[in-house]
Amino acid sequence: MTEPAKPLEWWAALPAVRSTPPTISVDAVMTLFDDMDLTPTPRTFLLVDVRRTDWEGGTIKTSLNLPAQSFYQTRKTLFDLLERGGFKKVIFYCGSSNGRGPRCAGWMQDYIDDVAKFGRKSEVQVFTLAGGIKNWVKEFEGSLVDGFEEKYWEQFK
Repeated sequence: MTEPAKPLEWWAALPAVRSTPPTISVDAVMTLFDDMDLTPTPRTFLLVDVRRTDWEGGTIKTSLNLPAQSFYQTRKTLFDLLERGGFKKVIFYCGSSNGRGPRCAGWMQDYIDDVAKFGRKSEVQVFTLAGGIKNWVKEFEGSLVDGFEEKYWEQFK
């Protein structure tokens, strides 16, 4: 008797990621929030939460939820929004930023690199949040987390 075929990972049908954008620490992102509160200039960063079914316990304030499973198809739209909105940094995260966050950050950087070959240069920098939302909650105990559910995060202590 043969074993049933193992289902492919959700990203298997999509192009491989070519880029590895740098990580940014939770402290550095908190500083971005602090700077935003202190200066009258428009916000320069966007957080993108790429969780889907595990989008529990809350999300970092102001984050846009674009699930990783459908992100590849929406990266052009996100790039256009970043450019038109004057954002300088886009920061991706998932639970721990070990899989979906870095993968989506890589696809975003790949897209930026590809359009640059055709003359569309961009100042947008792409990052992955080090340790994901789990690290954020560990460091800041729910500070700046919309929909924070303390009970949910107890399992990660």
